[in-house]
Amino acid sequence: MNKSVLSLALCAAFALGGAAHAQSNVQVYGLIDAGVETLNHANANQNSVTKVVSGAKNTSRWGFRGTEDLGGGLKAVFGLEGGIFLDTGAADGPLFKRQAFVGLDGSFGRIVVGRSFTTTYDFVILFDPLGYAPNYSWATSANASGPSKYGMTTAFDNLIKYSGTTGEFKYGATVGLGEQAGSAADSRKYSVAGSWTHAGLGVMAAYEQINGNPVAVTFRRDETSAFHVAADYNTGDWRLTAGMRGYKLEAGRANTADVRSDTYWGGVSYFIKPAITLTGAVYHVNVKNVASGQDADPTMYVLRSLYALSKRTDLYVAAAYAKSKNGKLVSLSRDDPGFSTSQTGVTAGIQHRF
Repeated sequence: MNKSVLSLALCAAFALGGAAHAQSNVQVYGLIDAGVETLNHANANQNSVTKVVSGAKNTSRWGFRGTEDLGGGLKAVFGLEGGIFLDTGAADGPLFKRQAFVGLDGSFGRIVVGRSFTTTYDFVILFDPLGYAPNYSWATSANASGPSKYGMTTAFDNLIKYSGTTGEFKYGATVGLGEQAGSAADSRKYSVAGSWTHAGLGVMAAYEQINGNPVAVTFRRDETSAFHVAADYNTGDWRLTAGMRGYKLEAGRANTADVRSDTYWGGVSYFIKPAITLTGAVYHVNVKNVASGQDADPTMYVLRSLYALSKRTDLYVAAAYAKSKNGKLVSLSRDDPGFSTSQTGVTAGIQHRF
């Protein structure tokens, strides 16, 4: 008798648990990407180096995301996502540096609050021929000789973010509150973007502005803005992509020059079904508002071969070459300093999604 009662209790518990999970869904997910890279001109002595790199094709990350059905087509949503340096196992900054948000999703679209990627970032990476590769892409941060200049902001703290879809149109807006007493504009950030797709053709436009805080003496603030336009055409076997960014920094400090630059990119991909993708891409930065003969105007050429072992696991090999003008330093990576007027790199790696 006791065994029968216990069996009934366990069945009831599982039934209740099943009903609860029918209302909500939580997923653990991640992307693990590591490779081996060889670079020349890797230090001031112009030596080469071979190293293990984390996130050569895409940034390694892990996280939780979930939804709860609230009825009437309305859902609660949340996301927590952190970065990983796979070569050392260390965390990339705070635990959930990449995303930490909660919000609502319904027929009106989606609105979330917390920290997340900007609307500009969400749209631009879809028009990068390399799909945002930290090693060999300048579509998001196109500086060739220092950390992330002439680029865009990938994520905002203290944000309110909206995204929506109407037919073939997608659109969105993000505001990062400055949270400065006395001035809503100080430290405020915002971005807007929209795209249209039809019969393999896609076009996109985006704009962002980043405000700093007033500085001493001038009581002015730095103001950075960037606009993007891009187009993409996919025939099934071929994909053609082109885009550009116009970057502007209005300096708040006296005797500090404003910055202007335009970044252009284009790429061609060929899909050899069912598993191979070949991609060639070119990135160029036109540095402006500098003295004659002082602009680097770097260009980078990239070739990549991708082989899909499964829906979740890819092997890849990428090679890149960058050069600059006027004796200026250049590097392939968006984050690493340059030590020469040119650099060549080759990376072979593996990526797995779970």
